[in-house]
Formats: sequence, structure tokens, C-alpha cells
Amino acid sequence: MFIQTEATPNPATLKFLPGRDVLVGEPRDFRSVEASGSSPLAQGLFGISGVTGVFLGSDFISVTKDDTNWAHIKPAILGVIMDHFLSGKPVIVEGGVDVANFDEVDEFFEEEDSETVEVIKELLATRVRPAVAMDGGDITFKGFKEGTVFLHMQGACSGCPSSTATLKSGIENLLRHFVPGVEAVQQV
Repeated sequence: MFIQTEATPNPATLKFLPGRDVLVGEPRDFRSVEASGSSPLAQGLFGISGVTGVFLGSDFISVTKDDTNWAHIKPAILGVIMDHFLSGKPVIVEGGVDVANFDEVDEFFEEEDSETVEVIKELLATRVRPAVAMDGGDITFKGFKEGTVFLHMQGACSGCPSSTATLKSGIENLLRHFVPGVEAVQQV
């Protein structure tokens, strides 16, 4: 098994591409070992000293570290990923405790804005999320209130120095152009 790595715009996050599907369905963002109860892969990665976040995408794994040097932990990360996929264990255990994504269901918007919210979600799904995934992250809709779209950045995008520029220059301009009533985008 050959695992490729790619740098992301966030220097604290590296993207690992195992050359196979990682996760079917919605991406998962784990910010602690306690939150990773449903993922044996994420738990294994949190067992490496210096790992502070694990993001599982459709065909990649983004790992975020503290101030530890990549040269010291990258071989261990590669080993955990390789061992996991060779073992045949699932990436997510159905019915496992997954506190990482409990807050994803808490969307907020007024009922009269539901058509606007559907357009926003469609643009995020078709235009924004694929581009953000290329950088090892994800972005999800959280809410819409008084012209402001609230988004949650995950994976490599969470804590990335260029995430503010991505939100303001890219996503905000896109949504303002295509969705009447959108005035601003804010990260939550």
C-alpha cells in the first residue's frame, strides 16, 4: 500500500491519500481522542503524540498536529493508516459513540428563509465543498440570520491562516453574487 501526502494551506495539517475510499457519506472531524469513539482509525492516530485533530474525507485523511515537527510524527501516522487499512477494520463503527458530530444537526434559520437556505446549501455542496476538500478540509452550513451565513470549517480549514481570506474573498463573494439577501459570511 502506497500512501501519498499533500501539504495543505494550513502548515499544522497534512493530507494523507491512501489510494482508496476512506469514508462513504459525510466527512467526520475529530478534535480529540474522546470525540473519536466511533472511529478506530481516528483513535489510532490520536495515539500518536502530537496529533491534535483527525479529519476523514471521502478519499483522504487530514491530520493536524501541535508544534511537533512533521518529520518526527509522519512515519508513525503513515504506519497507523497502513495498519488500519490492511487489518480490514471499518473506518467508522456503526453504533459507536460519536460526539464529534452531535452539533452538526443544530442549524438555525427562520422558516421564511428556507428557500434561500436551500440555495446556499446547494452552492456550498457543488461549488465550495469540492474545492475545500482538495485542501484537506470541509465546510458546513450552520445557519442564516439577517443576511449573514454562518459556516463551520473543519479539517485543514479549521485554524488555517488563510481561512479568513477563503471565507471573505471566495465564499462570501460567491454567495452574495448568486443569493439575493446574503450580505456576509461568518465562521462559527
